Order: sequence, then C-alpha cells, then structure tokens
Amino acid sequence: MSRPQVTVGLDIGTSSVKAIAADHDGNVVATARVPHTVGVPSPGRFEHDAEVAWRRGPREALAVVSTDLDVRGVSVAAMVPSLTAVDADGIPLVPGLLYGDERGRSADDGNAGNPAESGELLGFLDWCVREAPDASGFWPAQAVANHALCGEAVLDTSTASTAFPLFDWVQWDAEIAARHGVRVEQFPRLVPTAWEAARVDGDGPPLASGCIDALAEQLVAGADNDGDVLVILGTTLIVWAVTPSEVSVPGYWTIPHTAAGKLLVGGPSNAGGLFCNWATGWLGDTGDAAADPASVPVWAPYPRGERTPLHDPYRRAQLVDLDLTHDAAALRRAAFEASGFVVRRTLDALREHGGGAPKRIVATGGGVRADEWVQVVADATHLPVDCVAVPEGGALGSAWLARIAAGLEEPTAMTDGRNWARTGRTVEADPAWAEPMEARYRRFVEVAG
Repeated sequence: MSRPQVTVGLDIGTSSVKAIAADHDGNVVATARVPHTVGVPSPGRFEHDAEVAWRRGPREALAVVSTDLDVRGVSVAAMVPSLTAVDADGIPLVPGLLYGDERGRSADDGNAGNPAESGELLGFLDWCVREAPDASGFWPAQAVANHALCGEAVLDTSTASTAFPLFDWVQWDAEIAARHGVRVEQFPRLVPTAWEAARVDGDGPPLASGCIDALAEQLVAGADNDGDVLVILGTTLIVWAVTPSEVSVPGYWTIPHTAAGKLLVGGPSNAGGLFCNWATGWLGDTGDAAADPASVPVWAPYPRGERTPLHDPYRRAQLVDLDLTHDAAALRRAAFEASGFVVRRTLDALREHGGGAPKRIVATGGGVRADEWVQVVADATHLPVDCVAVPEGGALGSAWLARIAAGLEEPTAMTDGRNWARTGRTVEADPAWAEPMEARYRRFVEVAG
C-alpha cells in the first residue's frame, strides 16, 4: 500500500514547534506539536533555549509528523527577529534572543520601526559577539533549524530582510559586518524564499530555505481583498488590514501584501496570547461563570511594553475601574477585551487616515480555538470573524512553500497558497456585549494610549 504524499511545514513559535503534513489540496494529513518554554529572566528580556526550541524541536516535530508518510518537501518558518551564537557544530552557545528583547534595543529609538528598519537584530548581534566572541556563527532560528535538518546553515531572504542594513537586499554587507566585529562567513548562506536550499539529512526530501512565520500565515489565510483584516491570534497579536493603496497611519506599518496590487497596514501588539495567558493564569478555573456585560474592568495590556502603535518598551500594564462586584469571570473577560480593543484601535486609526472601511476579519493562529477570544474580537470591532479551518497557519503556509521547493508548484506560485484557505466557522458580534463594550473601549483608549 502506497504512503500518502505530503509536504511538511514547521513553525517555530514562542511556545512550541508546530508541524503539519499536508497533501496537494492543503488537507491536513498529520500534525505534531513540540512544546518549549520562553524565558523571561528579567522584565526586558525574552529568550529561548535555542538548543531545545530551535535545534531539537524541529527535528522531533518532523519525525513525529512524517511517520508512514511520503514526505516530498520540508520548510521551516519562525518568528522574527531572532538570533543566537553557535559553535562549529551549530550548537547554540548563548540563549536565542527573541523579538522585543531589550538586548536588541538602541538607546534612543525603542525599536520604533518594523523589523527591517529597527536595527533590533544588529543589537542582538552585538550582544552575542560580546557573550561568545569565539563563536563560529551567528544565526536566526530558521538557520539553526535548517542546520539541524540538513547540516548546513541556510537562511531565506525574507527573514534576512530583518537584518537590514546588514543584509542589503542582495547579500550580507561585509563592511557593516566588520563594524560589528564579525565576518559575513559567520552568517547563514542566503537562498531566496521557497527555493530548495538542501536536502534533509543529505539524501532526504528537499528542504526549502525557510520563511517568516507571519508571512507563511498570510499566504494561506485568504485575507486578500479590500476590506479584509488578517488578525493573527498567537503569542503576539498581529493585525493587518488590506488596502489597495498606500496609507500612512501614524504608529503603524505599511508593507506589501502577497496579493498583487494590495498593501497591508497594521503591525504586532503584545496584547496577544502571552498577555492573555498571563492575565488569566492567576484566576484559576472559572468554570461556567459568566461576567455581567455591564460590569467589566479595563486592562492596559502591557506587562512587557507595547509595539505598534505606541513603540514603548517601558510601558507597563494597568487594571483600572476594578471594584468589589467584579469576580474572576469579569477579570477573565477584561483580559480578552483588551486584546479585542487593540484590534479595534488599529481599525479606527485606519479609518481616520483614509484607509477605508474594514468589512470582515480573518482570524488565524492558535487563538482561534479560544471561543471567548474570537467572540471578543467580533464584539469589539462589530465585524464578522471568519476563523480559518487550520489554526496553525505558519506551519500550513510552510507546507505550501515546501511544495515549491520540491518542484510540485511553479516557482512563481507562492501567492497561490490562498487556494488552501478555508473557513472553519464565522463568529458574529453579540449585541448584548457589543454595546456596553463601547464605553469600555473609550476608557481603554484613555488609559492604554
């Protein structure tokens, strides 16, 4: 009996490595999840054990998901920016630094720009060089994983773009590398996104060069039309509104969409799963207890600062308007409402600056499994929320890119990943909650900025 032919996408996330084996139509044949921890040794630091999360995790996830399948290609996505120092065998020598870690922060800008402009990765590099001056290499998470899978440090050009100006959109810049005390040979070999970079274990299936996790999610989400809003409910909350023309919205980023002629306006927020899990983790099991729609406190959801639109790593969380009538259910609802209000704030800013009227939200990421989170996004925005059928969009998008690297799709077919987009369910705003939330949203804007 022949084994099903699949491609495998791996996604190194903040809390786990996810793997999906998908057939040619995007049907999920097998899944795996290998958890790991994120370290917060001090309020401004955010790191992985790179050996566990970036090196071992992808190999373990691939082994689990590949059982009894004919794997035709593999691709790895990961969050950006990230960096560690490695020895001659590719073994990490220092923690894997993650987005928002203070070791990537310059003294004056707070990482106000997008990853390709902030210089955050160069800050990571300087710290790694100081901590491991004899390191053989300095690699992002994708390169560490690729080395573990094929024996060579390879990096895709989309991930390399977060190292600008060290990466000049063509190659590593030797002069800038020298200023930071390193050589370009200490960085991964660059290969265009979705191209074959090597073969797994030398003679296995083709290994694609890799990808940024949010880009991989975008490819298969289906948020491609004017008025669509892609909301990634992950450890980080990411909001991207689709527009047909350049829109300048203060505090937010405008980047190209993979769909021809479209742009994305928005950016990441720290009011995602990391905040929601932290805030609700203190409450224990609230069971079936329901909050009163008219009586919920308001969170400013910033225990580790905020990214867009505030770009303030020093801002901290607040819980306001708390009184003795509030119970655990009200506090839990407040945490998720804060995340919904961040989405609403993005869309209001877009409208205010001529970006058009959003029509629907496409939600992806592990948070689409949390009904209360999805419901709050609908309630806060008064928009229908179409939840993707496969929450692990980063892994599914990577499986699509693996098809290109394997020669199963044309090299120009990257954006055809939208053919794999499917809606699992649609959630509408609940009028009983949406109206009383309006006053709390105004309070949120006042308190949270």
